[in-house]
Amino acid sequence: MKELRGPAIFLAQFMGDKPPFDNLDNTCEWAATLGYKGIQIPSNDPRCMDLDLAAESQDYCDELTGRCAEHGLAITELSTHLQGQLVAVHPAYDDLFDAFAPKQVHGKPKERQEWAVDQVKKAAIASRRLGLKSHASFSGALMWHLVYPWPQRPAGLVDEGFTELAKRWKPILDVFEDNGVDCAYEIHPGEDLHDGATFEMFLEKVDNHPRANILFDPSHFVLQQLDYLAFIDRYHERIRAFHVKDAEFRPDARTGVYGGYQDWQDRAGRFRSLGDGQVDFRQIFSKLTQYDFDGWAVLEWECCLKHPEQGAAEGAPFIADHLIRPTEYAFDDFAGGDVDEAKINRALGLAR
Repeated sequence: MKELRGPAIFLAQFMGDKPPFDNLDNTCEWAATLGYKGIQIPSNDPRCMDLDLAAESQDYCDELTGRCAEHGLAITELSTHLQGQLVAVHPAYDDLFDAFAPKQVHGKPKERQEWAVDQVKKAAIASRRLGLKSHASFSGALMWHLVYPWPQRPAGLVDEGFTELAKRWKPILDVFEDNGVDCAYEIHPGEDLHDGATFEMFLEKVDNHPRANILFDPSHFVLQQLDYLAFIDRYHERIRAFHVKDAEFRPDARTGVYGGYQDWQDRAGRFRSLGDGQVDFRQIFSKLTQYDFDGWAVLEWECCLKHPEQGAAEGAPFIADHLIRPTEYAFDDFAGGDVDEAKINRALGLAR
């Protein structure tokens, strides 16, 4: 069995204009001081990296890796969550999602999509240059506005939707294959890949592409009331990245799974800092260890109550406390003995 690596932290929710979050070096120093060993880098944030340059220059990638290593940190994955979202956008969401792209493509859905596809392909190349095995992204969505079937969805709509989604992603996945990197889609409400069933439909449409994989984040399954432990049992062979994020679901007479258009604090399902929610991380870490997950445990902070810096400070020791050093032998090996065919036959009552 392999040992999960960690603790690591996703930087996307922390970067800002004030120190220590104003550039990569300051943020690395902050993260290392808290006890983190790895960082997941949002590739769209120029305070962290230049994705275009990373795709072109091995020297730049070596320098980026070296800067992180000076603080005792490894790069766990690059992220194209925002760019991946833009690979597939229904027109109803065009205005809202323009904020994820440069101003020069705002109001231009076709150009915005082309930019996004190029970005994710560059992230595959940059990941290889950085020596990374996995990459974190979103699938985007053409059908999210149809998630609840009223009026009833026309026959064939879902099949066509996944056919189109696969058509957009297959060439991107081929670039990941060329670079030896897994694309790990975060299974997430708002994406067409939001549960096991939708992932399976997509996987079929991309011909079970070896690079179409999963970023496992149990918080999104709590909010959907999906069995996140059984999910690991079923899909562990495709899990290539792991966000350690907590959540709680406390329905009442007023709101449930759909949230009632309420702000985060007033929803039945809410993201929480590690240890403040309902996720059974002991079992999650146990199952991932059991199934030889070969990756990092990466904190993603999105709590609706606790300050991010407090959540980050508490997150490193929380993850470290859940890491499992795999056993190298069975607990009852002391009571065993050497292989002896005669003894085996006697134990089976086969000796004559």
